Amino acid sequence: MSAGWFRRRFLPGEPLPAPRPPGPRASPVPYQRPRFLRGSCSSPGAAEASRRPDSRPVRSPARGRALPWNAGYAEIINAEKSEFNEDQAACGKLCIRRCEFGAEEEWLTLCPEEVILGLNPSYSLGSGWVRQTFLTGHYWALFDGHGGPAAAILAANTLHSCLRRQLEAVVEGLVATRPPMHLSGRCICPSDPQFVEEKGIKAEDLVIGALESAFQECDEVIGRELEASGQVGGCTALVAVSLQGKLYVANAGDSRAILVRRDEIRPLSSEFTPETERQRIQQLAFVYPELLAGEFTRLEFPRRLKGDDLGQKVLFRDHHMRGWSYKRVDKSDLKYPLIHGQGRQARLLGTLAVSRGLGDHQLRVLDTNIQLKPFLLSVPQVTVLDVDQLELQEDDVVVMATDGLWDVLSNEQVAWLVRSFLPGNQEDPHRFLKLAQMLIHSTQGKEDGLTGEGQVSYDDVSVFVIPLHSQGQDSNGP
Repeated sequence: MSAGWFRRRFLPGEPLPAPRPPGPRASPVPYQRPRFLRGSCSSPGAAEASRRPDSRPVRSPARGRALPWNAGYAEIINAEKSEFNEDQAACGKLCIRRCEFGAEEEWLTLCPEEVILGLNPSYSLGSGWVRQTFLTGHYWALFDGHGGPAAAILAANTLHSCLRRQLEAVVEGLVATRPPMHLSGRCICPSDPQFVEEKGIKAEDLVIGALESAFQECDEVIGRELEASGQVGGCTALVAVSLQGKLYVANAGDSRAILVRRDEIRPLSSEFTPETERQRIQQLAFVYPELLAGEFTRLEFPRRLKGDDLGQKVLFRDHHMRGWSYKRVDKSDLKYPLIHGQGRQARLLGTLAVSRGLGDHQLRVLDTNIQLKPFLLSVPQVTVLDVDQLELQEDDVVVMATDGLWDVLSNEQVAWLVRSFLPGNQEDPHRFLKLAQMLIHSTQGKEDGLTGEGQVSYDDVSVFVIPLHSQGQDSNGP
């Protein structure tokens, strides 16, 4: 984004855009659960009085409803933290169409329709389009809402369409031996292929760019929709996309994905919290101090300073520091810290526990007009797993889950559960669904001898278990 746009959008003292003329307000985003849960065992209504940990039902797709790659899914609602389950999920087949360049442009569709389980299909065939499979992929996504379920619902219904459009825009480069300088095929400069090669640009870089742009586009859609309907909220987003033999994991927030194999645990995402992105957030406050409105200090101290600390030399660090130093405390240091707390308790501006995600355009610090959106990124970190290069075993899986699972289970504990369950259930066609359910049950404090921890997650928890062994048959390109 340009500095000019940033100042006009977020900083005081600049001319404000003209107010919109009053008009009819859009209908609020209706609450819904993923479509692939239709026919599953019904859970108690939100108004039910009892939602003790031992009475919260685990929901999964009905046995006859297969998810892509026979993936397993399970979810559980929070223990009265909010009225609704603020997690959302979506999965399905991505169908990408191709534009043939020539005197007349002809669009070739990948599939007769786009099927995304968990949301309303929005893909249709225009008149004159030719049905032809060109490039297909698969998609799994988890969205963890905060401030209400609306942003997560919008993301679940929107992000896949944004991603498809972004992939369609680069599909010619995706299927080329090396992405060309010009999609039209023209060679303006004879050295163009050499320049592309020197930059090291590969097809996977186009997919990464498509994911990054899709997240940004989806964030803008959510902002418009929530403003129009008078709703608020945001969500984290964790997405896995299989395309041309590779698995792309894009994460914006504190959900997590890991690869579990017989002798390996590989993290496929990093969590983005005020602590993990401290330096980026502090630097923004350094460049644009107006964002803090004189109410916060950007400096980090080991604890909140008190009046008795005035004049003392105390440990601190700023945006340019990974290490620590000492400074003499002045009155400005007694303001509330930009980032306060530690671990899962860390908060940005005393309000939000994540530093990346979608939505939150209307979020303000309590009783102030200080916006949090300038400090939040919608751009995901993308990890690429070259599945075709792995010697896959039948029990190799990717576990994707919202933070409610990882709050009480470590990567090692999840891997231990996977390795304990799958080898003894290889003949069960529903074993990945059952594994997802078992992972959820392991967060509910039940002493089953597996983790032996007895810890309870009171948050919403959603889990995908994605088997990799059989993916080869439907992950190929054209």
